[in-house]
Amino acid sequence: MKTLVATVFLFSLPLAAQDMQSCPMHKQHTEVQSQHQANVEKNGDEAMGFSQQSATHHFRLQPDGGMIEVTANDAKDTQDIQAIRSHLMHIVMMFSNGDFSIPMFVHSQLPPGATEMKEKRAEISYSFIELPNGGAVRIKTENHDALNAVHDFLRFQIEDHKTEDKTD
Repeated sequence: MKTLVATVFLFSLPLAAQDMQSCPMHKQHTEVQSQHQANVEKNGDEAMGFSQQSATHHFRLQPDGGMIEVTANDAKDTQDIQAIRSHLMHIVMMFSNGDFSIPMFVHSQLPPGATEMKEKRAEISYSFIELPNGGAVRIKTENHDALNAVHDFLRFQIEDHKTEDKTD
């Protein structure tokens, strides 16, 4: 029985892909996604002070909060490394004050969790960590609601930046 179910499932995958291709809205949806991604990169370049193409972002969920990591792709690119560190130190200050205007600008929307993170800012700590090729923002909280907001925020970042980091 398991073999039959697995066989049916495997043979249905190409049909599902074919159905997506024949969908009249598929091309338009794909173009909208591509344009959004281009806008995220363009706005990110402007807001962060370094090219999104020359850096790698990671968003890590942790039991007590999470981490935003950004590193230069070229270990010898001291200009980008300094820009990354400067940006992340600025993010620590802004997020600590409940200011999420940079992620709102980059993503053209307020990321999920940001409103709650602003409301619970007194219960969330942000700190900068220097990494060899960049830096990280460590986010910590002991408040359950704040933790859920931080995780929602980081999951959104993972999806919108297409980092393929773990979301659980």
